[in-house]
Amino acid sequence: MPKGYLEHANISVTEPERLANLLKDMLGWVERWRGPSQKYGRTIHIGSTVENGADYLAIYTGDHVKGGYTKGLPLNHLAFVVDDLEAAEAVVKAAGLEPFGHDDYDPGRRFYFFDWDGIEFEMVTYE
Repeated sequence: MPKGYLEHANISVTEPERLANLLKDMLGWVERWRGPSQKYGRTIHIGSTVENGADYLAIYTGDHVKGGYTKGLPLNHLAFVVDDLEAAEAVVKAAGLEPFGHDDYDPGRRFYFFDWDGIEFEMVTYE
């Protein structure tokens, strides 16, 4: 049976630098690459270092990207595991975003927030 893992997700946002900076501050991620996309825009790859895993988020924009997304069409949320949920929440609040949906059930504690374009993120810790 083949085995695999999620290498990256590619999402469209109106201001990639803003989201990249939030992810750097909240997750300790680094910018791995930036440049023109194959069609009509530009992309920033932000993620863990290659030594700490191969996961990243490709943050794309172009003139046609307007934001204002509706939850669940088709994406419900992106979830990230952090070692300090309170510190992650402080970063979210400092960015002017509003955490909600705080909960504690197996297998961990979590909260959610929407970014500036309406993309929902879940932050979870497994202590």
